[in-house]
Amino acid sequence: MTPLVTAAVLVAAVTHASWNAIAHQITDKLVGFTLIAGGGMLIGLAMVPFVPFPAAGAWPYLIASAVIHVGYYILLMKSFRLGDFGQAYPIARGTAPLVVTLLAAVFAHEVPDGWAAAGIALSCAGLTGVALWGLRGHRPNWAAIGAALTTGLAIAAYTVVDGLGVRASGSSLGYIAWLMAVQGGAVPAYALTRRRGELLTVLRPFAAVGLLGAALSVSAYGLVLWAQTKAELAPIAALRESSVNLGSCGNNLAGQGAG
Repeated sequence: MTPLVTAAVLVAAVTHASWNAIAHQITDKLVGFTLIAGGGMLIGLAMVPFVPFPAAGAWPYLIASAVIHVGYYILLMKSFRLGDFGQAYPIARGTAPLVVTLLAAVFAHEVPDGWAAAGIALSCAGLTGVALWGLRGHRPNWAAIGAALTTGLAIAAYTVVDGLGVRASGSSLGYIAWLMAVQGGAVPAYALTRRRGELLTVLRPFAAVGLLGAALSVSAYGLVLWAQTKAELAPIAALRESSVNLGSCGNNLAGQGAG
């Protein structure tokens, strides 16, 4: 992995932690994720006229990823609702690198060398430590832990699917634009059915911060997709999960931390 790719993934990690923290700070999770997903869709649609159209071979991956991402949003909302952010977030993000390593070996024929494997293991060990620290002095919330683990599997699935898809697309910008445009409407549509008649009223107070979260989300994942065209999937996934530590530390500073 070149220094430029490493820097891009680290910037993506910080940006990713920021939008997850924004989503957590909006108490009504459906409102938060409606703004972030819907805002991402608007950003994607705005990009579409100016970016290359993804190659035909990328579309099966893109559609599959859109479906997985919708499930990911639902699971993440459930994880945040059931458990403390400092517990759910490290578990959800920390599950992914090992699963990505296995899936990438099978589907992308990428087997990390010794140093990369050690880095992945160290990343997962650190994330496990953050999660265990969050459980200190508390009875485990098994429902929240189960939701977070399932969220982690969804993260691993879309990471590998998108890694293969963006490589087949011919353009990481085209891929992220169309991915956001395709997937972004599902959560707002669901919110419309649940909050019919009051949706705009409950969205309005959080619109600015929610749309900021959307911009951060698109930027973070766009950087990751570009990086996946330049390096193997598993090391990128492990490096990206440094966002977990940033998110947990920020949450502690906000007084809602892992304790």
